[in-house]
Amino acid sequence: MTTLDDPGRTARLMWTRYEPVHAITYFHPRSRAAYEAVGLRGYWRGYFAGRAAPLGACDAPTVVAAFFSFAPHMVSRALPAVWTLAAPQEALRARLTGAVQALAELTYELPESHLVEAAELLETAAGAVQTAGRVLGAANAALPHGDYPLARLWQAATTLREHRGDGHVAALVAADLDPVETLAWRVAVDMSPANLLGRGWSEQEWAQARERLTDRGWLTVDGKPTDRGRARFQAVEDATDVAAARPWVELGPERTGRLRELLDPIARAAHTVIPAGSPIGLPALDS
Repeated sequence: MTTLDDPGRTARLMWTRYEPVHAITYFHPRSRAAYEAVGLRGYWRGYFAGRAAPLGACDAPTVVAAFFSFAPHMVSRALPAVWTLAAPQEALRARLTGAVQALAELTYELPESHLVEAAELLETAAGAVQTAGRVLGAANAALPHGDYPLARLWQAATTLREHRGDGHVAALVAADLDPVETLAWRVAVDMSPANLLGRGWSEQEWAQARERLTDRGWLTVDGKPTDRGRARFQAVEDATDVAAARPWVELGPERTGRLRELLDPIARAAHTVIPAGSPIGLPALDS
C-alpha cells in the first residue's frame, strides 16, 4: 500500500510506474514504424515531431527551451522542417497509434478490466496536474484523452511525465545548471556517455561543462562527483519530486496504492523494450 506521509517519495514511486508506459514511444519498433508511416523517417525526426507536436508547428527555439538537454543546432536540423513531412496533427496520431500498438503487444495477457481501471485512475491523477509554468505538461493535458483504454492510459502517462519533466527543468534552472552541465553531471554519476552524446553537444562543450562543475566544487579534478555535488543535485531531485506530488495527494493513498499495483505489470512489460541505461534516466522499479 502506498501512503502519502512523504508526498515526494510517493511521486517518485509513481514516476517509476508511469514513465515506462510513456517511454515505449521512444523504443518500441511499432512506435517507430508509426512515425515512418507518416513520413517521419529516422529516429530523431519522429522524436522531435512526436514530442513537440502538442505545441503545434513550433520552431526550434521553443523546443530547445522546452526539451532543455539538446544542443540548439541539433534541434534546428529537425525543426521546423519536420512539419513539411507531417503536420502536428499527423504526428500526434502517429505517436498515439504507435504507442497503443506497442502497449497492446506488451499487455495482451492482462484482462481488459485491469487496463480500464488503470486508465481511469491514471486519468484522474493526470487531471489534477497544475499546468501554470509547465509548457509541455499543459500542452499534453489539453489533448483529447482517447477512445480506448490503452490510448487513455498512454496519454495520461504522457501528461504526467511531461508535467514532471517541466518541474525538473525548473529545478535545474534554479540550481543554475545549464543543459550540458546537467548531462556531464549525470555521466559522472550514473549514466553512460554513449547514451547522451547523441544530444548534439561538441567535445569542447562537454569539456567546458566539466570544467565549470569542477570549479563549482561538484566534480574533482579527475571527474569524480564530490559530496557537495551529490548533495546539491539531490536537492534538485527532491524539488522535482515535491513539484510532482500534487496529483497523488489529490488521488489519495488508497487509489494511489491501487494504481501502483495496476501499473506494476504494465511497467515491467515496458521495461523489456527500454534499454538498460537509457538516456531518459529511468531507475529500476522500486519494490
